[in-house]
Amino acid sequence: MKSVISIGNQDFVSIRKNNCFYIDKTDFIREWWENQDSVTLITRPRRFGKTLNMSMTEYFFSVNHVDSRKYFEELNIWSYEKFRELQGSYPVISLSFADIKATTYESARRAIIRKLVRMYSQFEFLRNSEQLNEKDRAYFDSVEETMSDDAAAIAINYVSDYLERYYGKKVIILLDEYDTPLQEAYVHGYWKELTAFVRSLFNSTFKTNPYMERGLLTGITRVSKESIFSDLNNLEVVTTTSEKYSGFFGFTEKEVFNALEYNGLSREEENVRYWYDGFSFGKRKDIYNPWSITKYLDTGEYGTYWADTSGNVLVSNLIRRSPAKIKSEMEDLLQGRTISTDLDEQVIFEQLGRKRGAIWSLLLASGYLKVDRYEMDNRTGKRQYYLKITNHETMLMFEKMIEDWFSEEDSAYGNFKDALIAGNLDYMNQFMNQVALQTFSSFDTGNKPSEEQKPERFYHGFVLGLIVDLADKYRITSNRESGFGRYDVVMEPLKADLDAIVMEFKVQNITKEKSLEQTVENALRQIEEKEYDTELLARGIKKERIRHYGFAFRGKKVLIGTEE
Repeated sequence: MKSVISIGNQDFVSIRKNNCFYIDKTDFIREWWENQDSVTLITRPRRFGKTLNMSMTEYFFSVNHVDSRKYFEELNIWSYEKFRELQGSYPVISLSFADIKATTYESARRAIIRKLVRMYSQFEFLRNSEQLNEKDRAYFDSVEETMSDDAAAIAINYVSDYLERYYGKKVIILLDEYDTPLQEAYVHGYWKELTAFVRSLFNSTFKTNPYMERGLLTGITRVSKESIFSDLNNLEVVTTTSEKYSGFFGFTEKEVFNALEYNGLSREEENVRYWYDGFSFGKRKDIYNPWSITKYLDTGEYGTYWADTSGNVLVSNLIRRSPAKIKSEMEDLLQGRTISTDLDEQVIFEQLGRKRGAIWSLLLASGYLKVDRYEMDNRTGKRQYYLKITNHETMLMFEKMIEDWFSEEDSAYGNFKDALIAGNLDYMNQFMNQVALQTFSSFDTGNKPSEEQKPERFYHGFVLGLIVDLADKYRITSNRESGFGRYDVVMEPLKADLDAIVMEFKVQNITKEKSLEQTVENALRQIEEKEYDTELLARGIKKERIRHYGFAFRGKKVLIGTEE
């Protein structure tokens, strides 16, 4: 019998009440409670069950949901008497920042304050209770959209106090997707203003709050301590490389294969693994993203379900405008290879455009890359991580992202590729100059990058486009050793009727080269002298089937030449 799949439903009781497809993650409650950490921050990629687990936790502990015990009775948590007694026994404050996606600081601040105002309206019964005095009621009434930053910062702290007085127990505070407004702040340029506001709110809520029993936050990234957590020494951070809670967000392979069997799809195990496996949390390497699995179970068709749930604007901009080294490593990833890097899991947004490791840390936290392995230096204790693209779905996401870079000049870029394969040098020059003129600026990283930097950045973006668009015709490699040097680009044909292509890119040295034509000659000479054909010849490709092209750059002008 096929499961009833409730797509997008993140409410625990709704799923359980309607007997929808659900994988039991209630052991998370037990482990989290028994660990006794004061405040826990858990980072996981989007659509990995964070919100559903927070909903489950709220329904389990909240005094407002004592009648929800029946939805836990058949689950793992109910086999523990201690936890049966805990159900429905704590006041709980539950907030989500998932929908705060503002383009300005003022609108982001207003959105957060509206959350606080709504929270107070949910606890309106406290206002007239005998536990509050007149000063308490005066503050209660002051919680409105026009409140000051100082008043907003203490709002959760004060309502925690009121709840403890009313129920005689400290509160549990749940904050889901805490970093959504912060990512938007970085993208839209109001990072400093918002982090100052959020820092004060978090300090009062999670640090100087004697009325809090436990705090639990979830998000995609671990925003740097200096940005918003500088005052929180009591924070236990659980990232994707941590061992804690490694099996409670996302589906394990055993859980996925059981679901496939229940739905009569066991024959699809290998395809499902190819498309959706590959996420790793701690030492667990068998994690699948729940969104794609539930969509597949619902439709029976493969697709980029998880990858399509986000616009990936931040990721696209970071890679597109990154230095040449990042783009070169992106080429390796698209070819299925690994890259090695150190990681700082405290994502410092201010460094994302400059620091190599920061970009890969963000992509790992977001789920687009996975840890293939790591090596530790016994002397320093530092780890070197080897990263790969997570699975086929995420590979398709990156390919689509790179295709979109050239969408504005599709006609020119498409004609260039056709001309390249056909060996039409006139068209290659015409269209390459069009593409270069339009894309140099969009691939720059600094405000005034030098003329020498521009071709290097453009060249790697250009190669990424070739890798994506011609993958069915060529095996494309760049910056690899062959003969006596490192070539720029080699295109090895996958079909017998196509020629191999070797390209060398050079910026005109105006002190030594009088013209772009001379720069092209030097590029072609380098291909011959360094014997860049060596690798192709070793693979059985005949010399007469190998074409050489020299690319010469001066500013935004490009000249392409080949041997006469």
